[in-house]
Amino acid sequence: MGVTAVFMLPLLLLGISGLLFIYQEVSRLWSKSAVQNKVVVITDAISGLGKECARVFHTGGARLVLCGKNWERLEILYDALISVADPSKTFTPKLVLLDLSDISCVQDVAKEVLDCYGCVDILINNASMKIKGPAHKISLELDKKIMDANYFGPITLTKALLPDMISRRTGQIVLVNNIQGKLGIPFRTAYAASKHAALGFFDCLRAEVEEYDVVVSTVSPTFIRSYRVDPGQGNWDASIWKFFFRKLTYGVHPVDVAEEVMRTVRRKKQEVFIANPIPKAAVYLRTFFPELFFAVVACGVKEKLSVPEES
Repeated sequence: MGVTAVFMLPLLLLGISGLLFIYQEVSRLWSKSAVQNKVVVITDAISGLGKECARVFHTGGARLVLCGKNWERLEILYDALISVADPSKTFTPKLVLLDLSDISCVQDVAKEVLDCYGCVDILINNASMKIKGPAHKISLELDKKIMDANYFGPITLTKALLPDMISRRTGQIVLVNNIQGKLGIPFRTAYAASKHAALGFFDCLRAEVEEYDVVVSTVSPTFIRSYRVDPGQGNWDASIWKFFFRKLTYGVHPVDVAEEVMRTVRRKKQEVFIANPIPKAAVYLRTFFPELFFAVVACGVKEKLSVPEES
């Protein structure tokens, strides 16, 4: 009996691994078919996450509209996508200059896209502007700029494209938000406020457009880290706050978030939260034990973490 168990265990593990591999491949192929021939608009396509979303959706055969505020970087992304794609299975992306902090140009961009393709099937609101610093040292002008980029810009573009989705009774709007749409962290008042506002808007919108078969999804990762930045090795202080802060800061890789965005589109999920156990625990702590959460956060401020000036 013991000998049989010894031989059966590796076979069982091998079988499970094979099933997981098959599931992942089927899921990947299914994801691609879900966006094939669909018109997909991606804002801030030149960011780390924007590039990965562009790669995933382009490979899936979507008709991409790549938006960004730097034409040269858009062209570099365009060349990168074209160079590795199969032209018989993909479409040439359309490039559009768009700075969401400049609300006045958003309507024109929406009209340009609709005039070109006639419709938009999927809108991925990915653009975001970050700021870190004490609230009293950040100017009101900068607060307003953050709100324009992170809140008014995305909702203006959404409102411009939404009537077409409602009239066609189909479409999906994806908001790539942040954990700070659910909880606030010191020294990020403007950023957290804009993310809370965006999440509130799209949560309300979801209920409003459900009868028209328009899907509203929110994908909230922790901070999306750079390709080259990983948690440093070494002896960290025993502070609960510093442990929490570092775990939250390094966040998730752009590739992982882009793949989750694709899965969200395919499965038409309403809300996705991408985080390791520490940030997830923080969200639950903020909801059910707010006084304890506030105490932990206040402890971090008292430890005088290094905070840059307004930038």
